[in-house]
Amino acid sequence: MSKRFTAGAVATAATLALTVTGLVAPANAEPTGTRTFTVVAEDGVSADAAIAAIRSAGGTVVSRTDDVGLFQVTSDRADFASRATAAGELIGAAEQKAIGRKPKLDRVEQEHLLTQVKGVAKGHGKKLDPLDDKLWGLDMIRADRARKIEPGDRRVTVAILDTGVDASQPDLAPNFNWSLSRNFAPDRTDIDGACEVASCLDPVGTDDGGHGTHVAGTIGAAANGFGLSGVAPNVSLVELKGGQDSGYFFLDPVVNALVYAGQTGIDVVNMSFYVDPWLYNCTANPADSPEAQAEQRATIKAMTRALNYAHRKGVTLVGSLGNNHEDLGAPRTDVSSPDYGSTPYPRPIDNNSCWDLPVEGPHVIGVSAVGPSGKKADYSNYGTEQISLSAPGGWFRDGFGTDTYRADANMILSTYPKKVLQEEGSVDEDGNIVAGFETSVFKQCTTAGECGYYTYLQGTSMASPHVSGVAGLIVSKFGKKQGRNGFGLAPDLVEQHLYRTAAEHACPEPRLQTYTNEGRSAEFDAYCAGSLNFNGFYGYGVVDAYAAVKSPLKPHVQP
Repeated sequence: MSKRFTAGAVATAATLALTVTGLVAPANAEPTGTRTFTVVAEDGVSADAAIAAIRSAGGTVVSRTDDVGLFQVTSDRADFASRATAAGELIGAAEQKAIGRKPKLDRVEQEHLLTQVKGVAKGHGKKLDPLDDKLWGLDMIRADRARKIEPGDRRVTVAILDTGVDASQPDLAPNFNWSLSRNFAPDRTDIDGACEVASCLDPVGTDDGGHGTHVAGTIGAAANGFGLSGVAPNVSLVELKGGQDSGYFFLDPVVNALVYAGQTGIDVVNMSFYVDPWLYNCTANPADSPEAQAEQRATIKAMTRALNYAHRKGVTLVGSLGNNHEDLGAPRTDVSSPDYGSTPYPRPIDNNSCWDLPVEGPHVIGVSAVGPSGKKADYSNYGTEQISLSAPGGWFRDGFGTDTYRADANMILSTYPKKVLQEEGSVDEDGNIVAGFETSVFKQCTTAGECGYYTYLQGTSMASPHVSGVAGLIVSKFGKKQGRNGFGLAPDLVEQHLYRTAAEHACPEPRLQTYTNEGRSAEFDAYCAGSLNFNGFYGYGVVDAYAAVKSPLKPHVQP
């Protein structure tokens, strides 16, 4: 999950690209003197009535997504948010404003770059592509065996709702779907740095954050004798850029990307993030101001509508469970929110009225992360309330007591943009790996001189694409002629088959796991509730690509 869980991590909401029923045109994201808001209509309110209420409150609608009642609004009135919230036709208005910049490194996903103590890597046998011997995750979910039965169907589209996808990467280029890919998140200079293009809407096929490219490689890097291969090496990869270059995800781009996925017949959407600025969106948290409460209610409503819409249109939704090492059914006090707009403050979280979105939204398959040993990674969220499956997410600190403890190879290796590696200092201006990074960054070049780069990350962000890849294989294997693209599989069938074919994994004994050996405090202690069939660490089990494509599909049975 691409997110910082520190109180000092602050950012801004994205300016929404002009979006009407999913069509995107460039928008200038440069800050202006006019304030920008996201406004959500109440249930049953027509677009015309909502727009009239927005105008009455002093706002001007600059874009709209009628399918979910979402509007981007500008206003110069200081009291616009309170006036909009008071309007019976509107749920609330969230102002988009910044208070800071992102930290240089993600303390969870890039933990290996923050330490000098490292273990020894070990290979995993000869595989199809040169770097596949480093992909222990493919072994764990038996993807290497699955592809002999079903490597994926080009008609099947798996979307990466993320920071973008570097389509120039030689392992991603063969599978990248240019016609369906879209950017919904223009750059914001206050958090993303200077815009690379005049419109501030990065071209499709680029990724200045790196996170989305890493996710894409795990899902569907081509098995082409070069670099490494993904779980579903023949599916089509679709970029839905809904995250900022800086790694933050805001309501407007995410909602519009989900609506677009439903409208265009995308088969699977991977979501390795939570929607900023609130780690948990609550309906009426006493710690929050009335304006903040209205903002969160609007987020809950808009995300619920968007997820329901995408599911109804045939999209299988997969989300990372989060890197906050907590039971989502018994969350701790949130000290990281809001991460833009004002200073974060302690917020006790009531589980009955607060949601981590999108993973706690409707129809989302929530995925926890395990390390090479199969143990739940210390950082991974868990809990019987929201977990669905577990998958390889990497764990740098796995293997305590062995020479693999704190090894880069305990993490997930995948594709990564050269530009981002250069900015992070691991690749020089000539494209060569900098001394000291030889065990964490790899370079492969084709005979034609095209080079691809690869690096290790860890997180539930790296776990969910393993599941998304298997979902793509299931649609490929069992899909039928249906929908606007003429091929697909109902998401309920995909979800049920994922659960039924997962490799069951019992809770560890003792059930209360501590991570003191790995240097973690008691805050990381995690209790595994549940049975062999379903429990809080592994859900229905570790996703199993081979069983998923080998086992027959059964009709969906309503619970």
